[in-house]
Amino acid sequence: MVPPPDDDNEHGCAWRDYAKHLGTKLEVMQAEMEVLKRAFAKRSEKMGKMPRVPRPPRTPAETADRRTEQALLRADKVVTEEKTEPVPEALKKCSLCGGTDFRSVGTGKPSEIYSYVPGYFRRVVHTREVVACRCGGCVVTAPAPERWAERTRYDSSFVAHLVVSKCLIVTPLYRLEQSFARIGMPIARSTMNDLFRRAGQKLEPLRAPLFEAITKDFLVHADETSFKMTKQTSKAFMWAFVGRSLTGYRFDLTRSGDVPIDVLGDSTGAVLCDDYRGYDPLVKKGKRQRCGCHAHARRKFFEAGDVPEAKEALELIGGLYRVEHEAERREIVGTPDHLALRREYARPIFVRLLLLAREIRPAHGPKTLLGRAARYTWHNQRELGRFLHDARIPLDNNPAENALRVVALGRKNFLFVHSEDAGKELALLYSLVVSCTRAGVNPVEYLADVLDRIDKIADDHYVDLLPDRWKPPPKPGPATIFDP
Repeated sequence: MVPPPDDDNEHGCAWRDYAKHLGTKLEVMQAEMEVLKRAFAKRSEKMGKMPRVPRPPRTPAETADRRTEQALLRADKVVTEEKTEPVPEALKKCSLCGGTDFRSVGTGKPSEIYSYVPGYFRRVVHTREVVACRCGGCVVTAPAPERWAERTRYDSSFVAHLVVSKCLIVTPLYRLEQSFARIGMPIARSTMNDLFRRAGQKLEPLRAPLFEAITKDFLVHADETSFKMTKQTSKAFMWAFVGRSLTGYRFDLTRSGDVPIDVLGDSTGAVLCDDYRGYDPLVKKGKRQRCGCHAHARRKFFEAGDVPEAKEALELIGGLYRVEHEAERREIVGTPDHLALRREYARPIFVRLLLLAREIRPAHGPKTLLGRAARYTWHNQRELGRFLHDARIPLDNNPAENALRVVALGRKNFLFVHSEDAGKELALLYSLVVSCTRAGVNPVEYLADVLDRIDKIADDHYVDLLPDRWKPPPKPGPATIFDP
């Protein structure tokens, strides 16, 4: 039975309140359905072909120089063998005169073939001489070869390869154990884990100078992700702090704001992060200015689906990035000219984006995807607009998110760490190998050299062993003979 209509001005109606409740519940269910549709749809943020800023084409000479430069960078890793291929006698017959008397022309025509030779391990057996005095009262044994750590038969180069395989290539130890066994190198997984942890403990003195160098940078990218630890029920976290040339990882049991304060402390400059409130205590100290990430804002509009408002917002954010591409093309990134370019072209686009977000907010509820995207942009407009005041501030926090990719892959492949100490050692090794890749340094050569040298260097010179300042040891050259 349908109840008779009541006068709204006289008293309330239970049916009307129940209808409002159903409407609100329906709106929440629709938002959840949109989330599920986006979750099971193709994960791609591409919206067709974005117009690109035309770049001047490279000349053939520039292309050849670039290829030569890239080849020289790999030259010391490629073994070159030269072979002379003579022309078969059957081909030495002129097609015009029929003669067979041929002579060499020039130096020949090169033809290159690249092949792969699997890597190998080298086992060196040191036979230590034992001598005795003729009186029989003294026996002397030659000293043992120098090692990077006590009571180990594995060289620093082997440990460096192990660390890079786990931290950078993200191969779990049980797979390495199987791979080593196939090439005739039987080593237990427990032994590899012990070597891995001993390397982290050996390199512990580099942690403080690495983070101190990061805090001296004006801009620091920051982000965090969860990481499972077996000795506690709640999740631990791996924080990434990306400076100008170094990347530092911090393993901690909490996601509280004490971690950014402990890492960045009283340093000055800017910190670029998402809108997580854990960075508020750092900003309240007043030493570092908080900057927003346009990639996060773009992602939320992308997740809103195929609606006109979201498309318009994505086009506007794409316009901001086109201004940055133009600055790169002009080679003025970080200069006053870059800031002038932003204020002339990017400022109107950013204002239109804020006006669009203000129009969307009242029309869409806070539970809807489009409403969330609009509120994210509107509430973080001050942080998102920092790039209009300093050319050194980029548009997004992608460097920090990219730094956490190896952590996410490791979390999937080797799942967890057993203790807080193991997590801190893993974070330090992450910091060193990732910083090596940013500095253009071979991480295996770096770790092998630093593991051998770190005990022989003074405490105030540890900073010279950081990846961006490390110098490889000189290679022995050919012997020189001098005439008297």
